[in-house]
Amino acid sequence: MRRTGIDRPLLLAVAALILPGIATLYSAGQTDFPTIAAGIWQRQIIWIAIGVVGAAVIFRVPYRLLEWLTPFLYVASVALLLATLVVGTGAGTAAGTKSWIAIAGVRLGQPAELAKLATILMLARHLASRRHQPRSAFELLPSGIIVGIPLLLVGLQPDLGSALVFLGIFFSMLFWVGVSPWLLLLAASPIISLILAFSTGLWGAWIVLITVLLLWLRPYILEALVMWGMNVLMGVVALRLWMGLASYQQNRILSFLNPEIDPRATGWNVIQAKVAIGSGGLLGKGFLEGTQKRLAFLPSQHTDFVYPVLAEEFGFLGVVVSLFLFAMFFFVLIRVARHAVDTFSCVVVAGIAGLMLTHVVVNVGMSVRLMPVTGIPLPFYSYGGSFMVICLLCIGLTLRVAWDSRLGGYLEG
Repeated sequence: MRRTGIDRPLLLAVAALILPGIATLYSAGQTDFPTIAAGIWQRQIIWIAIGVVGAAVIFRVPYRLLEWLTPFLYVASVALLLATLVVGTGAGTAAGTKSWIAIAGVRLGQPAELAKLATILMLARHLASRRHQPRSAFELLPSGIIVGIPLLLVGLQPDLGSALVFLGIFFSMLFWVGVSPWLLLLAASPIISLILAFSTGLWGAWIVLITVLLLWLRPYILEALVMWGMNVLMGVVALRLWMGLASYQQNRILSFLNPEIDPRATGWNVIQAKVAIGSGGLLGKGFLEGTQKRLAFLPSQHTDFVYPVLAEEFGFLGVVVSLFLFAMFFFVLIRVARHAVDTFSCVVVAGIAGLMLTHVVVNVGMSVRLMPVTGIPLPFYSYGGSFMVICLLCIGLTLRVAWDSRLGGYLEG
């Protein structure tokens, strides 16, 4: 017999991330002269309160009803993304994008965040309705369309960071339902080809490798030709896509490859983040004592680069502890997904884990120069109303899955 009730380990894992997140935001606002980060932690608490209320509401929604409502939520999120392309505005470091919906100059939120959750629900509904997992690239096409529509609309804003998150959601959910890793590699191959196309040698080697892989896997002839053709096409159109990027996005990619090209402009973020992390040493400089942060040398220290603030003040030990807390959080999510009572709720939680993991990997990766700067917030740490509310809504959904699984176990017992 299993005891019913709220999943306490999940609540503890979330609290263990939110509390140091608020403390880090408070520290980010303590500078030697006024910055936009001053007092930002108080607004974050308000967003957390709104998110908690939303989580409590969505916790009470039966998953069968949520599954029925999913197509309407998905269509509504796509409509909001379309509206954003028309009337959207930019903000902060992404002033040149159309990512926000605003009325009378007041920013209401980023529809891309809602679209992430709606896409998870829609893809989970589709995968749960299948009798078996996709076994060919063509069978992945419906899943690709579900994720591809919001991905394309977000990319047109342009918000490449959020577009990358949709890819993380796509591959994590397909992997969870048992799609072959080789098939997932084939699905990702056009993206890899596009990335490697900026180096003729690497792209040529990749085309050879994907040709060998197709000969070894022996998919249907039409499927193999389409996949090979898409890889070649990505190499051909790479230059045109590069020219279609906004100038600041091109500069971010170039600065990732070599920040010293423009150390006082596009390379400034990466260089200062590296200096802040390195100056923290083993134990850090102490809470509120980070010099890069106090002098405001660290850009976007309350949003994109909140992690270097933590690293500078708490050092390598603080970094290890925070990563451990995230690892425990993901462990709890996986445990909830494994014990879910039905396929839909199981895949939803897997998608939530993929969403959070992508944000953590990309945000921490860009802070230590393992990935280009894409403007992705760190869950429960970075300031951001839309993202914080969506994160807590995801926690409400996960708590509901855990509740249902425990109730199911109790009834069976």
